[in-house]
Amino acid sequence: MDKKRNVYDVLNERGYIEQVTHEDEVKELLNKEKITFYIGFDPTADSLHIGHYIQIMVMAHMQRQGHRPIAIIGDGTTMVGDPSDRTGMRQIMSKEQIQENAEKFKVIFEKFLDFKDGKALMVHNGDWLLNLNYVDFLREIGVHFSVNRMLTAECYKNRMEKGLTFLEFNYMIMQAYDFYMLHKDYNCKMQFGGNDQWSNIIAGVDLIRRKDNESAYGMTFSLLTNSEGKKMGKTEKGALWLDPEKTSPYEFYQYWRNVDDADVKKCLSLLTFIPMDEVERLSNLEGAEINKAKEVLAYEVTKLIHGDNEAKKAEETSKALFKKGTDDDNMPHTEITEEYLNEDKTILDLLTTAGLIKSNGEGRRLIKQGGVSLNEEKVEDFFLPITKELFEDGKLTIKKGKKIFHQIRLV
Repeated sequence: MDKKRNVYDVLNERGYIEQVTHEDEVKELLNKEKITFYIGFDPTADSLHIGHYIQIMVMAHMQRQGHRPIAIIGDGTTMVGDPSDRTGMRQIMSKEQIQENAEKFKVIFEKFLDFKDGKALMVHNGDWLLNLNYVDFLREIGVHFSVNRMLTAECYKNRMEKGLTFLEFNYMIMQAYDFYMLHKDYNCKMQFGGNDQWSNIIAGVDLIRRKDNESAYGMTFSLLTNSEGKKMGKTEKGALWLDPEKTSPYEFYQYWRNVDDADVKKCLSLLTFIPMDEVERLSNLEGAEINKAKEVLAYEVTKLIHGDNEAKKAEETSKALFKKGTDDDNMPHTEITEEYLNEDKTILDLLTTAGLIKSNGEGRRLIKQGGVSLNEEKVEDFFLPITKELFEDGKLTIKKGKKIFHQIRLV
């Protein structure tokens, strides 16, 4: 069904679109042309996280409809740092680290996009940014930017009280120049990004229109939030990473298996390719039946990122744990030594070591509410000593609440 429709309709129906420049023109453009578009990714970490996932899905939907994606690796802009949605200055990274991170990004992109025969491109903005002549750049590009107007942008307003460096102030101009260069070299007509990139995207659209008197467009997508408006993808260990070395496939699966009932439809729509009529059917399940929809969600998202085999293993582990609390090699685990046991550690220490609590106060509340078990035995003593006798074949399974399992392994 989707293949016969304008990709704008598909993105809109699935809930991706937040803001669009020149909406009528964009609808007409996507209807009559197969365009080249881009999304930028600054390689500030050695893995993409769930916040990038929406952007990757948009690129995949666009490519499935015949449009050509360019994934820009911001090795140039990463040297400066985007002030959007941050309260402090970004750490300056070496070129070598930036390049290592970029290579890991491409591994993820290739799971969603077809790069054969130029159907998708991955381009580094350092190719044109890092060798610029500063004075020439100011004369040719800087002349088109009003400082007064730039300071009204949300990304700068949020930082004015804390302090905005001149280094970061250049970021908007650099991103706009990216769009200008891609338009010139690849006939790129649209830039997509998260909603926090709206000011930067508009700057690029305006630069192309002012400098070359040609049309360019932008579109942003809402951040992945739950029904309460809180950003999704945060775990007790931090971000939900797409690299299995940083977030295991089992942990990844469990996150989506445990989403709130109210978030099932949104997650199925944005994070999977399941047709919308099936999304509607699954999200309308009630009572215990909604768990079937969550299992489909968890399986599909894990399959897209980690492959079918890892998704099946995570699903089997999850079902085994829910049925009988058995341990499994795929379960998240923490390794400790006998020296650790000789340090008079308590259950609160162990929960902290495993990353299951952030404070002793949280641990006490959890135990008081009956929310902690060791090998299926409920813990009632805040000061329960952790001894070798608790381990079975060198393993100890912690259950937190109803759904979180974590294994402690004695090495």
